Amino acid sequence: MKISCVIPAYNEEKTIGNVIECVKNAKMIDEIIVISDGSVDETANISKNLGVRTIEIKNNRGKGAALVTGIENSDGDILIFLDADLIGLNEKHIDSLLLPVINNETDMTIGLFKNGRFVTDIAQKVAPYLSGQRALKRNMIQDIDKLDLTRYGIEVALTKLAEKRHYRFHTVKLEDLTHIMKEEKLGFSKGFAERIKMYWQIIRCMLM
Repeated sequence: MKISCVIPAYNEEKTIGNVIECVKNAKMIDEIIVISDGSVDETANISKNLGVRTIEIKNNRGKGAALVTGIENSDGDILIFLDADLIGLNEKHIDSLLLPVINNETDMTIGLFKNGRFVTDIAQKVAPYLSGQRALKRNMIQDIDKLDLTRYGIEVALTKLAEKRHYRFHTVKLEDLTHIMKEEKLGFSKGFAERIKMYWQIIRCMLM
């Protein structure tokens, strides 16, 4: 059984190095693929310098398209998706996501922040199925149509598929983990605008 880790990244030079280092230390992961989705900072170079397979998409196409690119270029029986802007990621988090799938206790896990930061903890309690931290069996992906068109809504698409196809899925708590919010990356006004755009894409996916 082979396990592939897919990390979509868009201008995440501040955090991607630590995320990659943690994944490299995870004993169960056989393959790491970073997809730099139109990044214009040092994201791709940091990934390459850490010896990780890095695929560069010239223009930003969105998270869904980046994940599709990673999936198509991976060959793991189990896939784990991790965001590139995580803060506090450790091997225990990775094990918590993977082990229930490896042991066939479920078909997909969804990781939820706990005791990371108040604002990110609350956001995931309000909308738990938007989490980008997931592990799943590859056969689930084969049933999703137009995955690359869902952009930020990819998490909703995965959850909707699981419900429709009666795949087993459950959440796992990821203690002391958080991520950088859009408002912190881009400034409040631009970050808030991007958040609204993201929510619209998610709502659109929910209505598909």
